[in-house]
Amino acid sequence: MNQVIKTAIAIVGTQKGLAQACGVSQAAVQKWLHNKAKVAPHNVASLVRATNGQIKAHQIRPDLPTLFPNPNKAA
Repeated sequence: MNQVIKTAIAIVGTQKGLAQACGVSQAAVQKWLHNKAKVAPHNVASLVRATNGQIKAHQIRPDLPTLFPNPNKAA
């Protein structure tokens, strides 16, 4: 289970609510939660907004440090 997505769902309230905030289907959120799909880069910003910045972009896609650098790591 993806703990970052689980936390995002808890912040927003429901999978459906997170899906609506991100402009995706609830099924997409379910796939993110269960690691069956990664959050597409173009959906990262909406997920950050949906959580009022409590979830950071680099937490959602740590595998893409060039696109979503971790500000706490030295270059």
